[in-house]
Amino acid sequence: MKNYKFILQGLDCANCAKKIEDAIAKEDGYEEVNVNFSTLKLTFKSEKQNAKEEIIEIIKKIEPEVKVLEENTENKEAEEHNDLDIVRIIVGLIIFAIALIFSSNKIFSNILTIVSFVILLYRTGKKAFKQVIKNKILDENTLIVISAIGAYLIGKTSEGLMVITLYEIGKILEAKAVNKTRKSISELMNIKPEYANLKNGESYIQVKPEEVKINDIIVVKTGEKIPLDGEVINGNAQIDTSALTGESKLQDVSKGDKVLSGSININGLLEIKVENVYENSTVSQILNLVENATDKKAKTETFVSKAAKIYTPLVIILAIFVAIFMPIVIQSVTYKESIYKALIFLVISCPCSIAISVPLSYFSGIGKASKKGILIKGSDYLDGIKDIKEIIFDKTGTITTGHFVVNQINTLKTEYTQEDILKYMAMGEKFSNHPIAVSIVEKFNENNKEIDVNDVKDFEEIAGKGLQYKIDNRVIKVGNANYIGATENKNEIGTILYLKIDEEIVGNIILTDEIKLGTKETIQKLHNLGIKTKMFTGDEKEIAIKIAQDVGIKEIKYKMLPQDKYSELENIINVRKENQKIAFVGDGINDSPVLARADIGISMGGIGSNSTIEASDVVIMTDELSKIVEAVNISKKTNKIIIENLIFSIGIKILTLILSLFGIADMWQAVFADVGTTLITIFNTLRILR
Repeated sequence: MKNYKFILQGLDCANCAKKIEDAIAKEDGYEEVNVNFSTLKLTFKSEKQNAKEEIIEIIKKIEPEVKVLEENTENKEAEEHNDLDIVRIIVGLIIFAIALIFSSNKIFSNILTIVSFVILLYRTGKKAFKQVIKNKILDENTLIVISAIGAYLIGKTSEGLMVITLYEIGKILEAKAVNKTRKSISELMNIKPEYANLKNGESYIQVKPEEVKINDIIVVKTGEKIPLDGEVINGNAQIDTSALTGESKLQDVSKGDKVLSGSININGLLEIKVENVYENSTVSQILNLVENATDKKAKTETFVSKAAKIYTPLVIILAIFVAIFMPIVIQSVTYKESIYKALIFLVISCPCSIAISVPLSYFSGIGKASKKGILIKGSDYLDGIKDIKEIIFDKTGTITTGHFVVNQINTLKTEYTQEDILKYMAMGEKFSNHPIAVSIVEKFNENNKEIDVNDVKDFEEIAGKGLQYKIDNRVIKVGNANYIGATENKNEIGTILYLKIDEEIVGNIILTDEIKLGTKETIQKLHNLGIKTKMFTGDEKEIAIKIAQDVGIKEIKYKMLPQDKYSELENIINVRKENQKIAFVGDGINDSPVLARADIGISMGGIGSNSTIEASDVVIMTDELSKIVEAVNISKKTNKIIIENLIFSIGIKILTLILSLFGIADMWQAVFADVGTTLITIFNTLRILR
C-alpha cells in the first residue's frame, strides 16, 4: 500500500477534522486514516490509483472551502481571515442599522432585517445546509442557524442578529488564535535547513537539501544551518546543537568529527562529506516525529472525539424537550419563553472549545518537549508519562557514561604479554558494537596500531556473556567469569573480561565506567515526585551494588541477560495497578525488547541513531537523565491545562444554561459561553509553550 500525506489548507474546525477522518475511513480501500487538526495534515494508506481525487471529493462534501495540498507544497494560507467575510459582516450590520433607523416603516424595515440576516448567515448557513442535506450531519453550524432564525421568529431580532455576528467574529478570532498556536510550535521546531551549499569544483551552488546525495561535499558558512548529516573533512568551527538537544553549550568540531543536520555553525567554515540523504537525516527524523506525534491520540482526546459524534444530535433533542415540556412543568413559563431558552441552550452547547483545546494542548506539549531535546512519539505517550510510578534503569550507557576505560591488563600465563592479551581481545571485539568492545579497540589503537582481522574466523557473539571466534584454528573466548569458567576476583571493582585460548585462561582486562554527572540528583528528584527507581544490569553483584549506592537506587537486579530483564519487567507489569505506568530507560539498541514491553520506553543518548528512535516511545536527545524529570513536568503541565480547559468550558456552559433557565442569562451570555470559552481555552493552551 502507498502512503499518502496531504495538507488541508483552510481547515479551521476540530469537529470538521474528525468528520473528514471518519468519512474517508468508512470508504473501502483506505486504511490508517488520520486527520491531525494541530498540523492540518491528512495521512492514510491506499492502493487506489485515484485516491487523491476521491478524498478531495469526500472533503468537498464536508468542508467545501478546504483545499487539499501536497505535503511539500508551501502553505501560503494568510494569517488573517478572508477579507470578504469581514466585509460581509460589516455590510450586514450596516443594513440592519438602516433597518433600525427606518423602523417606523415596518415592511421596509423587515425586508432590510431579513437581508441582513441572509448576509450574516451566508457562510454558516451554507455549511449547515450542506451538512444536513448531503451528509445528514447536524453540527455547530446547524445549532447557530436554528438559534438565529428562531430568535427572529419569536421577536428577539437583535439578539438573533448578535448571535450570528458574534459567532462569525469568534470564528475569525478563533482561526487567528489557532494559527498563532501553530506558529508558536513551528517556531520552536524551526530547525529545517532551507538550502545546502553543494561544492562544485572550486565553487559551490545553492540547492535544496533533498537534492544532495551521499558522498557529496557541502560547505557550511558562519551562521548557516548544517543541512545534512556528515563528517567534517576540512575546517574548524563551533556549532550550536541546542535545536536538537536543548543544550546551549557550543560544540567544537574539526576534521574527522561527525556533525548532525539542524545544528548551526556559529563561527568558522566547514566542508562536510554527506553520509545521509535528507530523508534519513537527523533533522528530517525529528521533524517527522514531532509532526506525526499527535497522530497517536491519548485517551482523553479519543473520548472527546467519540463524544462529539453524539453530542450535537443530543443537544438538539434536549433543546426540543425544553421548548415543548418546560411550560407544562412550570405553569408560569410561556411557549415563547421556553423556545427562547431552548435557543439559548443550542448556542451554549457548541463543542468548539473542547474539540479544539484538547488536541492543541497535546501538540503544544510535544512541541515544548522537542525544544528541550525530548522526542515524544505520540500524545498517548505524553499523557502516560505523568502516570509513571516506577522507572527501571539499565546501567551501562544510561546511569553510567557507557565509555569504559581499560584500567588494567593482567597476564595469567608467562608466555603471553599484556600486548598479546589486548591484541587477541581487540581482534574479536572489532566485530562488536558493545561499549566495552569499543573501549578495548580504542585502547589497542592508542599507539596508532591497526587491527588485522583477516585471520578471525567463525565469529559469534553470545548476548550477555561474551564472544567466541577462531584465530589460526585456535578457539578464542572473551567474556565474563561465568562464560569463561574463571574464578571471580571479589576484590576487584570493575568489569573484568577474561581471555581463554583453547582450554586455557591466559589473561584478563579490568575496565571501569563512570557515573554520569547529575545522576544522583536526578534520582532524588524522581523520588521526590513519588516515582520508585530500580536498576537492571548484566554486571557482577559488587559493581552493581556500588553503582546503585552511589546514585541512590535501592532496588537492583544484577547478572541479568536480556531475556532476564524482559521476564522481570513482565512480572512487574503484571502486578502493577491499571492506572500506573512502568518505564524502562535504556540505550535503545541492546535493550530493544524491554523498551518495547514497557508502558513507556525511554532511550538515552539516541542522537542520530535510527535504531534508538525506532525502539522507544520517548527519545532523550542527550545523555542527561535530568531530561526525564523535565518530561514528567511537561506531561503534568499539559494534563493540568487540559483539565483546566475542560472544567472551564463545561462549567461555563452549564452555569450559563442554568442561569438561562431562570431567566438571568440571555443570548449574549450564551455566545460568550460558546465563542468566549473557545478563545480563552486556546490562549490558556499557549501557556504550555512558555
